Amino acid sequence: MARARKPEGDLDLDLEDLPAPARWREWLARVEAVIFAAAEPVSRQTLARVVGRACNLDLILDDIRDETRGRPYEIVSVAGGWSFRTKLGFGATIRAALGETRTSELTQANATILMGVAYFQPITRGEISQLLGREVSRDAIAALRAEGFIAAGPRSPTPGAPYAYVTTQKFLSQFGFESLRDLPDIEKLQDAGLIGRAGGNEALAAELKDVLGLADEERDEDAA
Repeated sequence: MARARKPEGDLDLDLEDLPAPARWREWLARVEAVIFAAAEPVSRQTLARVVGRACNLDLILDDIRDETRGRPYEIVSVAGGWSFRTKLGFGATIRAALGETRTSELTQANATILMGVAYFQPITRGEISQLLGREVSRDAIAALRAEGFIAAGPRSPTPGAPYAYVTTQKFLSQFGFESLRDLPDIEKLQDAGLIGRAGGNEALAAELKDVLGLADEERDEDAA
């Protein structure tokens, strides 16, 4: 007979003294508590620390989704882990109670730069400037790095070996993407004429702004 798994610290992981239904409910409660308490998306590896070897985390997560189906929040898979997020339909309710909330201080110009990095990474500042048809300042790049949305990646093989930039896990988490595969299909944006042609930058900016879900009031900040 296999030996029972030892608990980590004072936490009994396998809960072999409990009947199966009670064991499952305890595992579910632990997983839900960890995700609820975490400020960042919680990975599978982290969740595995609070349940037994016989626990199927995928089924646990499915049960949490079922239990929260009628609630104003839901569990979402984002940035390689799981997080609780308020459902989109309750934005007006939250604003009425708490006032206007803002998920980012990004201007439209910086939002467009950010999404340029997301789609074409790794990409240098010069390449972003060429893509958008305007000079991208070092200050704009510094602002996105300060927000934690982009980071320096590999150096480009072009003259001067400038840094190419890539998006971060915070970018995925902030904007609700599980991975970069969740970005809107680039070919659809090209077919719509939003990228890949001269004069399309204004439409591209508006489209990428919508992807980020930023407030309309920010649209003119960069023109001030």
